[in-house]
Amino acid sequence: MNADQTITHAQRATILMEALPYIQKYHNKVVVIKYGGSAMLHEELKRQVMGDIALLHLVGIRVVLVHGGGPEISDMLSRMGKQTEFIDGLRVTDKETAEVVQMVLAGKINKGLVALMETFGRHAIGLSGLDGRMIRARQMEERLGFVGEITGVDPAPVQFVLESGYIPIISTIGCDDDGNVYNINADTAAARLAAALGAESLLSMSDIPGLLRDVQDDSSLISRVSLDEIPALVEQGVISGGMIPKVDCCVEALRGGVRRVFILDGRIPHAILIETLTDAGTGTMFSPAPAAGLAAVPLST
Repeated sequence: MNADQTITHAQRATILMEALPYIQKYHNKVVVIKYGGSAMLHEELKRQVMGDIALLHLVGIRVVLVHGGGPEISDMLSRMGKQTEFIDGLRVTDKETAEVVQMVLAGKINKGLVALMETFGRHAIGLSGLDGRMIRARQMEERLGFVGEITGVDPAPVQFVLESGYIPIISTIGCDDDGNVYNINADTAAARLAAALGAESLLSMSDIPGLLRDVQDDSSLISRVSLDEIPALVEQGVISGGMIPKVDCCVEALRGGVRRVFILDGRIPHAILIETLTDAGTGTMFSPAPAAGLAAVPLST
């Protein structure tokens, strides 16, 4: 028997009713989704993500999609016979690599996502951080080349697209006053943009279930974390390694006024809908600390 046939009409109605308070809560609110990882590489997952976003938009949620594309950049560089070098997890980006980053992110990936969204009957407009100088940046470190540190975010181009009824799809490249183009970390860009837009929530899709007490045990997922709990989790080693910059971005978004930040497992079908419109949730939710006095410093120094 088909799985769909095992769900009764009453059960379907219950599922829809469960979503109602969440639709009401998020109606006309901005939700920023950072899209990356395996969900970008598998066509079925990609269609499910675009379908989830189309549904959220249809019920009146103002969705902003911010995407990366590291694997596709690496693939293009490999085809060109160009070696990819990473330092501390960041791609060393010379002038030629910066041109490839711009071509792949703002061209191939961005416009492909726009075209895919249109197949769900929702209109989208592709933007990059260069448009309207939305993402202003400077060189992070000389040894990294054209890897950018964000110096400012202007949400006006995104707000214009939202007010026009379209879904903004944004690639994370930035520029400086001299016209240099920089490769920008997608998690950082999404956090800064969510804060600038006054977003209700930021959903960061990744290839991990969320924050785990034991990285070897998916069942050790921590479903909720407040800001004032984070220093102890760092001290205990629960937040370590590659999770530190991800949590840094969550902290930055919350301190910028975003009400909730989620780290989701993008490998789970319809993770966006499960987290946004159901009681269940799938990842880790970060929220402002109930206690005052948390020092305004990043986790990584």
